[in-house]
Amino acid sequence: MASLIIEGGHPLSGTITPQGAKNEALQVICATLLTAEPVRICNVPDIADVNNLITLLADMGVSVTKHAIGDYTFQAAHINLSYLRSKDYLERCARLRGSILLTGPLLARFGQAAIARPGGDKIGRRRLDTHFFGFEKLGAFYCYDEAASIYCLQADKLKGTYMLLDEASVTGTANIIMAAVMAEGTTTIYNAACEPYVQQLCKLLCAMGAKIEGIASNLLTIEGVSTLKGATHRILPDMIEVGSFAAIAATVGEGITIKDVAWPQLGIMPEAFRRLGITLEQRGEDMFIPRHDHYQVETFLDGSFMTLADAPWPGLSPDMLSALIVVATQAKGSVLIHQKMFESRLYFTDKLIEMGAQIILCDPHRAVVVGHDRQLQLHARRMASPDIRAGIAMLIAALGAEGTSVIENVEQIDRGYEHIEQRLNALGARITRED
Repeated sequence: MASLIIEGGHPLSGTITPQGAKNEALQVICATLLTAEPVRICNVPDIADVNNLITLLADMGVSVTKHAIGDYTFQAAHINLSYLRSKDYLERCARLRGSILLTGPLLARFGQAAIARPGGDKIGRRRLDTHFFGFEKLGAFYCYDEAASIYCLQADKLKGTYMLLDEASVTGTANIIMAAVMAEGTTTIYNAACEPYVQQLCKLLCAMGAKIEGIASNLLTIEGVSTLKGATHRILPDMIEVGSFAAIAATVGEGITIKDVAWPQLGIMPEAFRRLGITLEQRGEDMFIPRHDHYQVETFLDGSFMTLADAPWPGLSPDMLSALIVVATQAKGSVLIHQKMFESRLYFTDKLIEMGAQIILCDPHRAVVVGHDRQLQLHARRMASPDIRAGIAMLIAALGAEGTSVIENVEQIDRGYEHIEQRLNALGARITRED
C-alpha cells in the first residue's frame, strides 16, 4: 500500500492539462468488443482502472496494440469465451467496477456474459437493477449464483423494444445502448442518461456503423444492425479532473491555467464554482483561475444560504462534491452540500473536521460547511483515502494545510488520476510517494 506525503502551504502556479476522461474510456474500450475489426482510441488515461480493464481485455483474447502514450488499437477478433467463466476472470471483475460494462457488448455479439458483483469505490449502494432491466427488456435472461456472487446472462437473439428506465444511470444507459445496437429491430430508451461520456460512446458506435438517434437527449432510438466495423475515436478531457484542478487553483493557486477543458462538456460545474465565489476565466478552450485571497459564497435571492446538490447531466456531477466541500471551507459564508446519490460518500468529512474545517454532517447525504474566510488554516493530518474523490479532496486540503500530511491507500486516487504527484509538483507542490 502506497502513501502520499504532502508538505502543505506552498502556492501553485502554471499550466496543467487534464487527462482523458476515465468514465468515457471505460465505456468506449468495452465497446471494442462489438466488432472483430480494429478500433483505435486516443487520449486514453494512464490510470489504474483503465489499465486493469485493458489487461483484462487482452486476457480475454483482444489484441491490444499501444502506438504511443494514450493511443491504443483494440481488435476483438478471437475472444476466448471459456475464459469468461474462469475463476481468474470473475475475481478480476469483482475488483473492477467498470467490468459491468463488458456485459452489454458480450450479450450483443456472443449472446452470453458472466460477471461477478463489481467492486470499486466504497461510497454506498450502487445497484445494477437498471442494467439487468434493460437486458431483460431486450430478451436476455439471467440467473444469480448467490454463493459465488456471479451473474450469468444469456440471449439467443436480442430484440428491440421500448423501455422506460427507472433511473438515468450512466453505466446502465451505456450498457443497454451497447446491447441494443445489434438487437433485431428498433429499441427506444426513455429516461436515458445523456452525459457527455454517453454521447461520446454513441458517436463511436455510429462511426462503427450503429444507427442511433437522439444523442445528447434522454430519449434514444436505436435501429439494430447485424454487424459493426472498425473506427477511430478520441476521448474527451476528464471534466472531473478539470474540476479537481479548479478546486486546487481556488484554494492554493497563484494563477493556474487548465488546458483544453472542452467548455461545452462541463455542464453546470463552472456555475457551482462561481456560486462559491470562484472566478473562472474562459480563454478559448482553456480555463484560467486567478489567485483568490478572498472569496464569498453567494446566497439565494430570498437570502437563504447556498445549496449545492448533485443531479443528472447537465446538473452537477456527484463526483465533484467532495472537492467543492474543501473549496467551501476556505470561503466566507455557509453552504449546504447535498449528496443525493451515494449514502456513504460524505463520511470522509470527519478527516477534514480533524484538520480544523467547520463542517456539520447532518446525515449520510447532507453536510453544512461553514467557511472561515481563510482566517483559520487547516492543519496536517494522517488520513486514508476511502474512494477516488474523497482521496483527491484530502489531497487538496493537505496542499493548503499547515504542516506535512500523509494520505494512505493512495491506490484509490491512482484509480482515477494520472501521475497526480508529478503533475502537481510541476506546479510547485511538494508531494512524495512512499510504497
